[in-house]
Amino acid sequence: MTTLLDPTPSLVEPGERPDRRAAALRATGRWAAAIGGALVIFSALLLLRGANPLEALGDMWVSTFLRGRSLAEILNVMAPITLAALAVLVPARAGLTNVGGEGQLMLGAIAAGGTALALDQQLPGPLVLVLALVAGGVAGAAWAGVAAILRLRFQVDEAVSTLLLNFIALDLLLFLIYQPWRESAAGQPTTRELADAAKMPVITGTVINVGIIVALAATVVVILVLGRTRWGFRLSVVGGNAEAARRAGMNVAGLVISALIVGGLLAGLAGAIQFTGIEYKLRAGFGLQIGYLGFLASWLARHRPLPVLLASFVLAALAIAGDSLQLDAQLPAASVNILTALILAAVLGWTTVKARRA
Repeated sequence: MTTLLDPTPSLVEPGERPDRRAAALRATGRWAAAIGGALVIFSALLLLRGANPLEALGDMWVSTFLRGRSLAEILNVMAPITLAALAVLVPARAGLTNVGGEGQLMLGAIAAGGTALALDQQLPGPLVLVLALVAGGVAGAAWAGVAAILRLRFQVDEAVSTLLLNFIALDLLLFLIYQPWRESAAGQPTTRELADAAKMPVITGTVINVGIIVALAATVVVILVLGRTRWGFRLSVVGGNAEAARRAGMNVAGLVISALIVGGLLAGLAGAIQFTGIEYKLRAGFGLQIGYLGFLASWLARHRPLPVLLASFVLAALAIAGDSLQLDAQLPAASVNILTALILAAVLGWTTVKARRA
């Protein structure tokens, strides 16, 4: 007989319920195997370069995780990566692929830099900082809005348009630092440095800037908005079946535009934090591919907000670990890019294949 405690006992036989603990252990095992395989391949490459893998990886671990200064640097780098990853995650909920985090981040940095450098000699530093962050978010949102319009008006795939817009943003940045915004006394093309009063403050007693707090707060907001609001629910419906959402009376075009704009806002905010909290000036190579790292972090986390924090931490740690490989193991700085690629390929490839077979 059907009881009040189990309304559908006939549909689920004993022993058929999924064991969440066992599933978690299997997933952990797959991740461990994937990362272990990547480290084995990287160790073989180190041997080919004449380096001792155990010493190189050991020095990298110590210098990256056992030194307070390095941990602070990881958190500082993690903040913009997290925001860039959220910029991919929100549109992905609506079934969109935002590859333009890099360009949106640059536009955010350009707007933040232009605003801050124009006002840091006239207004109080905290006010300049707030205006720079707002300008960065608005500029990133506007840049993503271009891709949204191209998608809706001309049916241009947003993955293509956002990617191509990255190169336009880079050209704009280079034009500004080579021409109107270039500091005349600088040997390399760069703007002047932001005034100290307008720089992002650090957490008391540390060298960690408050950008990490902004990134954590943004993650919490994204979790709540996507999980607890009507807008977040509708994004999921559109991402699952846009035609069904349209027939249900949902404004699919508005949801597509808003998802991309919110993503651009987050990426633009990442650029503003990178400018006001880490680099303090615009230059060639600004951002160190943070937009692309954010894209990888979002995919590594399967477009889930909390795992994005872990993925962003790992990628930030790998970025910092490159210094150890260069200084301690006498290897090219780009060696860490090989390790990053191996880990990403192993985790994304191995775990996805296993998940499909399950």
